[in-house]
Formats: sequence, C-alpha cells, structure tokens
Amino acid sequence: MSLISAQCISKVFGAARDPVVALADISLDIEEGEFLAIMGPSGSGKTTLLTVLGAMSAPSSGKVIIDGTSIYSLSPDGLADFRAVRLGFVFQQLHLIPYLTVIENVMLPFVISTDHGADRDCALGALRQVGLESKALRLPGQLSSGEQARAAIARAMVRQPHIILADEPTGNLDSGTGQDIMRLFQALNERGHTIIMVTHNQEAAAAARRRIYLRDGRIA
Repeated sequence: MSLISAQCISKVFGAARDPVVALADISLDIEEGEFLAIMGPSGSGKTTLLTVLGAMSAPSSGKVIIDGTSIYSLSPDGLADFRAVRLGFVFQQLHLIPYLTVIENVMLPFVISTDHGADRDCALGALRQVGLESKALRLPGQLSSGEQARAAIARAMVRQPHIILADEPTGNLDSGTGQDIMRLFQALNERGHTIIMVTHNQEAAAAARRRIYLRDGRIA
C-alpha cells in the first residue's frame, strides 16, 4: 500500500456558473521514503495539489488516503491533529515570526503541548540537524536568507513528521543557497522522511527522485 494515495482528485473554485477548475481528476500514489517534485507552469495547480495532499484544503471530489486514513473523512479537530503530528510544512515565504527567537519559532508546532522542556530539547535537536543550534536565541531578522530557510525546515521537522511538504522552498534564495537547501532536503529524505516539493526550478527538481508535471490541473 502506498503511503499517500490521491484518488480522482478534483478541486473547483468559484460559483457554479463560472467555475475555475484547479485540479481535474488527478490520481497519484506516493511511496514511503519518496522525494517527489511537482512541477508545471504558473496556474497549473501545483500549490493547490500540495494543499490537498497536505490536509489543508479538501478536494471538491475524490479521496486522499495517507497511511490508511482517509484524511478528509476525519472531523475538523481530527484533521488538525493529523496535520500537526504527521505532516511538516515549508513555505516560500517561510512565515517566521519576527519577534520570536529562532528556537521559539521552531517550537511553534508544540504550542498546544504542556511539556515545554521536551519541546525545547526537540527544537534544539532540530536546529542542530540544520546547523543552527548556535543561533537559537537570535531573531529571524538577524539571520541570512539561507539561515531563515533552515530555521523554517527545522520547524517543519521538529515533531519528526513522516511527510514534509515544501512549496517553492528555494524561490527567494540565490542559486548557491538554494543548492544548500536542496542538499538538506536530500539528507532528510535519506533519514526516512517522505518529501513532496512544489517547484518551478529545474535545478531544485533535480534533487528529487521522481518528478511529475502538471498542466491545466492535470498530470501531463
């Protein structure tokens, strides 16, 4: 059984009289331990597919099954818990909170936890893995763009999720820093994380083990 199975996924926005079809009957299986790049031109549905696979946006029709669970059959609280524990997210804009230190940003996925000592230990461990332990008490604005990206990756992996989803993680980085980030994703993949990455960058996509291309909401 595949770790992730998207079955006949469609996503439609807008009113019935003037619908916008973002995804059209997509079926896709992703195996445990894969590093998959989703590519395609702007407006092809890449980010929409990522949000559907990442339990953030229910499809208009179809199912997403992750490790045997039909995720959009869960209650809203159950879906939120599933997303918090099983999935990690890295976005192009990073969404680091500027007035929190690096370690406080990395600890955010534990915000509902009461065991803050364990949270801090996990956060320090995640920062160690991305080479930022020595900068744990700095603010995001005191980091380089590459270090900010590493902090966002540490936050995504702090709870050791099975799956990490990344939306254009090198989009705001220079080519050299982008290559460093891709090597970090490859290292995470080698440690057993399944990675799904949206990118339009051919160099970034080359780091993945498999690539699929979307066009007009379909796998081309």
